[in-house]
Amino acid sequence: MKLGIFHKVFERPTIEESLDGIQAAGLTAVQLDLTAVGIDPAELSNEDCARIREAHESRGIELAALSGTFNLIDPDLEQRHNSMEWLDSLAAVSGEIGTELITFCTGTCDPDSMWTFHPDNDTPEAWAEMVETMEEAVQIAEARGATLAFEPEVNNVVDSAEKARLLLDEISSPHLQVVIDGANLFHEGELPSMHEILDEAFDLLGDSIRLAHAKDLEKDGDAGHQAAGTGVLDYEHYLGLLRQIGFEGSVILHSLKEDQVGAAVAHVRERMG
Repeated sequence: MKLGIFHKVFERPTIEESLDGIQAAGLTAVQLDLTAVGIDPAELSNEDCARIREAHESRGIELAALSGTFNLIDPDLEQRHNSMEWLDSLAAVSGEIGTELITFCTGTCDPDSMWTFHPDNDTPEAWAEMVETMEEAVQIAEARGATLAFEPEVNNVVDSAEKARLLLDEISSPHLQVVIDGANLFHEGELPSMHEILDEAFDLLGDSIRLAHAKDLEKDGDAGHQAAGTGVLDYEHYLGLLRQIGFEGSVILHSLKEDQVGAAVAHVRERMG
């Protein structure tokens, strides 16, 4: 396993300068968010893509994934259409930048935030709409030679490992995989069952996990917004499950500030084995 981070934790004027900070922190992988640095993938030239790829390669930093998150079932249909066009542009350049993996979420019926729970998320109508849009997104990925990885998250339509497995089986495409985040799986009242819920997630999704996220939580429900090592997530157990499935990908730190990186790296690395 490689230990990495969201590049935007190191806020710098350029991608290269962010990568310098990441390299200095001893990290060897990154999840890149082009939006965070104001880059429209549709405007990237071949030279731009080569420059970004070289910036990672020359520093020995693996580009583990691109952030492609938008609300998959945005009630604003025009915005949803624009987001799908943006995803197509991102997928078109992903390989040239250095990775075929694009992370995103399954969306929410909330009109204001893709990370806010809405009671309609648990309806058959929301599920059907999400699957229909997901199929379109996967077709884009297939056409562009990219792979999408969604994250089960308590505030989205796919809010559990069980639903994630149902979605994977329904879409049935190698271009749809999973981002696992141990801090995003616990509904209200479920934290005492942490080990059981994590075990189930890896049992159901282990063969589809392409990327792991590393943050922490101090309560269940709408949680998971703090640096790894500052909450109650059992990292020994979480990382042990990754080892059990033979995971050799990247564990990506996020939901932290730059001055928290050193402590978070030490916490996770000590438990990675």
